[in-house]
Amino acid sequence: MATGILKVDGERVVDEKGNTIVLRGAGIGGWMNMENFITGYPGHEHEHRAAMLKVLGKEKYEYFFDKWLEYYFTDKDAKFFASLGLNCIRVPFNYRHFEDDMNPRVLKEAGFKHLDRVIELCANEKIYTILDMHTVPGGQNPDWHSDNATNQAQFWDFKDHQDRTIWLWEQVAKRYKGNSWIAGYNPVNEPCDPEHWRLPAFYDRIEPAIRKIDPDHILWLDGNTFAMEWKFFDKILPNCVYALHDYSMMGFPTGERFKGTEEQCTKLERQFKRKAEFMTKNKTPIWNGEFGPVYANPRLDADAETINTERYNLLSQQLSVYDKYQIHWSIWLYKDIGVQGMVYTNPESAWNRLIQTFLDKKRGLQLDAWGKYPSKEAEEVLDPLVHWIDKVSPTAKDTYPGPWATERHVLRAVFQTFLSKSFAAEFAELFKGKSMEELDALAHSFHYDECLQREGLNKAMSSHAKVHGDKQSIVMSKEDEDTKTNIPDNTPWGGSDTEALQNTVEITIPDDIHIIIPDTVPTADTVPTTEDVTIPATEEDEDTEGGDTEKEIEGKNTEW
Repeated sequence: MATGILKVDGERVVDEKGNTIVLRGAGIGGWMNMENFITGYPGHEHEHRAAMLKVLGKEKYEYFFDKWLEYYFTDKDAKFFASLGLNCIRVPFNYRHFEDDMNPRVLKEAGFKHLDRVIELCANEKIYTILDMHTVPGGQNPDWHSDNATNQAQFWDFKDHQDRTIWLWEQVAKRYKGNSWIAGYNPVNEPCDPEHWRLPAFYDRIEPAIRKIDPDHILWLDGNTFAMEWKFFDKILPNCVYALHDYSMMGFPTGERFKGTEEQCTKLERQFKRKAEFMTKNKTPIWNGEFGPVYANPRLDADAETINTERYNLLSQQLSVYDKYQIHWSIWLYKDIGVQGMVYTNPESAWNRLIQTFLDKKRGLQLDAWGKYPSKEAEEVLDPLVHWIDKVSPTAKDTYPGPWATERHVLRAVFQTFLSKSFAAEFAELFKGKSMEELDALAHSFHYDECLQREGLNKAMSSHAKVHGDKQSIVMSKEDEDTKTNIPDNTPWGGSDTEALQNTVEITIPDDIHIIIPDTVPTADTVPTTEDVTIPATEEDEDTEGGDTEKEIEGKNTEW
């Protein structure tokens, strides 16, 4: 039995007896919120599902995805996870499982089938879960993982998107209030509000709405710009933990390789301390909701074993920093097709064999942002276009998120949104004519019994699953103060601290802005109105998706 619902007590998370609980584990990314690099399709989840529905027909479509959701996480996964000493799983989900864009505010009860099941499986193994709405109506960021086909985070510009999100969290809270194995709710993953102040204003709205229904569960609140900065956060909300995401470019193919030098280790700690400054200042618990390298593929990298050893060492160094300050963490991610997961599908599985040729094509066209490999074919097209844009519009590179720079913006809008969508049908055609038995075998490729384990990663996580020694306070050194900013160090998404500080943007919030904020939220003191605010351009942690038509959205949403 869990010893009561967890709550925040100063800088600690505690159970009802006052015992300190430090939550450490992983996210089940790519499951109830699918992502292209995790399972192999191009573009975005709703495009992928619409294409699969068209090819398979309703009966086979529903059968396949139901079995896939079942096999992806079973009791064997929960037992394996617990065997490593880990005690918390972050569960990302897409709002479309529970509500349709064409039928808003009508709850789809069937969406809870597998979420209920996994929460219970985890509870049976004494594993807490944090429920994470990874995709909200309108898209909270311009990346693939928010299932945002427009490349614009419209969540911030339309109050109804925000109201629907609050409504859905109210339904979730009604269902799970009193469940002591749920560690709390993560209302919005990696928000990206270009004006920055609308995120804390939204938290001021959703927190009391959830509390009216479920006054007990912790809210785990991400910072802005992919959970890495805290502009206009001027207070802390009750019973809330604030979350950062702490990826390092040294864990990705285009970053410098980690050799464990004093300079590299210092940089890792400095990066973390800067992102955690808001929590340190306000003496709240700290949760690192995402981090972790991607891993080299022996098919593609001759020195894959050496590269991966370096990345395990990088991970261990990050975990040592987190041990030093005894923070909560959730690595990204638990299971995939061999890019980053603790557990991954066998290259000889029915799934991998079916899609391998398509994966090679995707990699050559750079259709995925995460774990992107160099490609001469793609770069011969991309580089001249980027050069031309920078020439004719020198300020284009400053577009929020700023440190993406022009190349990252073009890749996202053209390659990973427009172009990737055009391949959705081709991927779906791989499943054409498959029998129920064949579809079952493909889905079963993700079952724990068929998967492989990334032993170096799992060993590192298990070694740091338990907290040892005394907690150290985070103290900003003079060097930290000299370089202090809410912008992260080099990341896998392009850009750097230096570029961010050079590329500043002026944001003016006019008197007549039509953002509705409740009466309980002070505006004069906490929300700028007519002042010009200089804000360093910022950067992100991942990628979103591509365009689609109203017809496709309608067709897909009615079938989820």
